[in-house]
Amino acid sequence: MTAYRELMDLIGTAVDAVGVIIIVVGALTATWRYCLRLRGATGESYRLYRQDLGRAILLGLEFLVAGDIIRTVVVSPTLENVVVLGFIVLIRTFLSMALQLEVEGRWPWQRSG
Repeated sequence: MTAYRELMDLIGTAVDAVGVIIIVVGALTATWRYCLRLRGATGESYRLYRQDLGRAILLGLEFLVAGDIIRTVVVSPTLENVVVLGFIVLIRTFLSMALQLEVEGRWPWQRSG
């Protein structure tokens, strides 16, 4: 059982690392694309930059939440850790929804159109 928990802790940490990498690479990519768009000097450049950056953060947050869930539920499922996880998920869910509203101009449950 100890080996299983250590493996799940390692997997949770790896999923967290993937989330951080996604955010960093996404931010760098968004910045690179923004710099390339500045050559054309359109008024849309900044809005598109914010959308690209927001999408990278949203995807990274999903991986970070998954890593937290894996480590909390499998590795150390105490009541205190589950409550802390609940607050973390609540805060990250709020951030995700706010970012989606910012990026797409609509709430996640609204139809696009």
